[in-house]
Amino acid sequence: QVWLVESGGGLVQAGGSLRLSCAASERSFSNYGISWFRQVPGKEREFVAAISWGGGRTNYADSVKVRFTISRDNVKNTAYLQMNSLKPEDTAVYYCAADPRSRNSNWAAHYEYWGQGTQVTVSS
Repeated sequence: QVWLVESGGGLVQAGGSLRLSCAASERSFSNYGISWFRQVPGKEREFVAAISWGGGRTNYADSVKVRFTISRDNVKNTAYLQMNSLKPEDTAVYYCAADPRSRNSNWAAHYEYWGQGTQVTVSS
């Protein structure tokens, strides 16, 4: 079992930056692909970014490409989402997810483990 805990969310002005962290419970984290998803109440969960187990391959949703960067530190068992040039439409609960097969998938059903989410609010 892999437990994931997100942190780093908060309130920020449009154009500002936040860095989200996803801390894993144990060392098997290094073998898992990690993704970030986000969800607004009443809407479907949306893929944001993915990173392979070794960190060498990343995928991004078109809406966040260039502005967001996903990374990981397998020594610290932690993944990150650096969010720059934030827009009000980025407001959502952000979730970290782990895929034992490291598929870099944009489909939520491919992910076995999920954190409980952290709120990001971007004001205009």
